[in-house]
Amino acid sequence: MKDITILSGKGGTGKTSITAALASVIENTVFVDADVDAADLHIIFQPKNKETHVFEGAWVASIDTDLCTNCGLCQQHCKFEAIHFKSDGGLQIDPFACEGCRLCERVCPTQAISSMRSINNHWYVSDTRFGPLVHAKMGPGEENSGKLVTQIRKSAKDIALEIKADFILNDGPPGIGCAAIASITGADAVILVTEPSKSGFHDIVRLIELVQSFNIPMYALINKFDINLDITKQMESFFAREGIQLMGKLPFSEEMVYSMVEKKTMVEYNKDSEIVNTLSELWKKIASSELKMEH
Repeated sequence: MKDITILSGKGGTGKTSITAALASVIENTVFVDADVDAADLHIIFQPKNKETHVFEGAWVASIDTDLCTNCGLCQQHCKFEAIHFKSDGGLQIDPFACEGCRLCERVCPTQAISSMRSINNHWYVSDTRFGPLVHAKMGPGEENSGKLVTQIRKSAKDIALEIKADFILNDGPPGIGCAAIASITGADAVILVTEPSKSGFHDIVRLIELVQSFNIPMYALINKFDINLDITKQMESFFAREGIQLMGKLPFSEEMVYSMVEKKTMVEYNKDSEIVNTLSELWKKIASSELKMEH
């Protein structure tokens, strides 16, 4: 079983659309939408939910005004300036500024402060026309996205072992934050999706540095390569210098947009397109083990 993560240095490169298109050309695969902060793979996959689980987020403190003596000790110790006096003189905690360290709870002499874990996050196990999908939804401003990614990847691995899947395919988040780190930890390979723009080039370099620190094999795919041929050439040269195999280049296509509007993969929308042929060849290399999946 190969555990493969598809990543991009920035949003808007077409990573999720490409992941969805690959779903139409592969079999016996468990899929993971690891972009938990802004999950959207389900829009195309149209999953039928089988399981719903609560994911406990960060600790959030609150003050029991009946027990609070307004001594201000909690405010003095709060390093995040999350505790303030209200206009009526009582103390209150700003939930957006609170980092959940629970120090205020420990220093309160009257035990007026208590903390609870946020339950505004959920993860799901679903059936789709492509196979099992493990995905999640985080509430606005919630924390611990990296831990949530770890949770759903673990669940996907359990499912893959149970059904003897050949692949786990993770649609990772953009950028280099905690969720991206969690999406590549333990992966067998990373496929980088980028676009030929200055921001795209800058951000893919940062992402490559991150993946290199994990010593995970990586491969590149340039999407919309024809929107800026000069930057595409620069990217090709950069990948060659870094020893990163360029798996293919996809042209800009309005059909990709139309397929998403109809909630279809590119393969379902037009199986004869150049994009589909390129992605099919890419996956053949992966399935035939032409890619080295060794750490």
